[in-house]
Amino acid sequence: MKYAGRLAAVAVVGALSLAACGTDNNTSAGSTSSAAATAAGNDNGLSGTINAAGSSAQGNAIDQWKKDFQAKNPGVSLNYQPSGSGAGVQAFIQGTIAFAGSDSALKDDKGEPAAADARCKTGKAINIPMVTGPIAVVYNLPGVDGLQLSPKTLGGIFNGKITKWDDPAIKADNPDGKLPSTPIQAFHRADESGTSDNFTKFLKATADWPYEPAKAWPAEAKGQGAKGSDGIASSVKGTEGAISYVELSFAENSQLQKAKVANGAGEFVELTPESAAKTVETAEVKGTGNDLKLSIDYATKTAGAYPIVLVTYEITCEKGLQPEEAKLVKSFLGYTASDEGQNALKDLGYAPLSGELLTKVRAAVEAIS
Repeated sequence: MKYAGRLAAVAVVGALSLAACGTDNNTSAGSTSSAAATAAGNDNGLSGTINAAGSSAQGNAIDQWKKDFQAKNPGVSLNYQPSGSGAGVQAFIQGTIAFAGSDSALKDDKGEPAAADARCKTGKAINIPMVTGPIAVVYNLPGVDGLQLSPKTLGGIFNGKITKWDDPAIKADNPDGKLPSTPIQAFHRADESGTSDNFTKFLKATADWPYEPAKAWPAEAKGQGAKGSDGIASSVKGTEGAISYVELSFAENSQLQKAKVANGAGEFVELTPESAAKTVETAEVKGTGNDLKLSIDYATKTAGAYPIVLVTYEITCEKGLQPEEAKLVKSFLGYTASDEGQNALKDLGYAPLSGELLTKVRAAVEAIS
């Protein structure tokens, strides 16, 4: 894959950053934590089943991690259902799964943190960022490569105000482009999705978007729904004139055209792992302790920063899982946060975590009991 070399570079930077900066809460480079030992495949006595569900955007990452982790720990079975972030969070709150994958942290306005804490009983639920999944604006317009779209234009398209590809607003973004009069077919997620939540957060922060960000696509907005990241990718690939948003790995797997998107400085930026990482690097940790909820600046003015990104969290109990369940979850997440686990993402269209954030992630996993 064309991004493999660049992703590898990102991963190397992460490894170097981690070696250089430890924290009081994290195991030093010279010692071995229990999670790290398990990640290296040293806990050969592991056995049991981990049930999890949620984000389909991280589905390709989970599939790879499952394969590699189970090869090291053949007694462990991981059942992950890519049911969407909203469904995953609800299943976790109901106690039917050990961890949920979600493309947005637990939401205060929905009462999710309190409900998740109640599920954990003896401890707190924590948001652990594990996957950086850049959100690609994908389209199907034969003969039109290198399309550029500003946030305001994207807001008009997804709100049904811009309906043809030769609209003056799109022409203004692409002064040298040859645009057809093909009708625009805008697709959005039909299921509750953290990808939709992050995409609408971007629109709300940067465009004339009249709706509040949410996992559920606003009913008042125009467009056609498709379920899951696979459904979006398939719909765009099969529909001339289509446009949508989907996590980069799915865009890459389906070989979809990707638009350049303008950041807060008005710079049209191509989506690469490096350009997405520049936005994630400026994210602020809003959670406390081992709850690593992030605040992303979707209007970033950082040079070369691609502004539409999501970070997928693994949501679980810091304390409160059944002992055997806690051991399995800690072991699996210890592997996903390891150098090996993060490096496994480099060919899948994800940007590995790095630096101080990865250090904090490992400390949070180590705290699970």
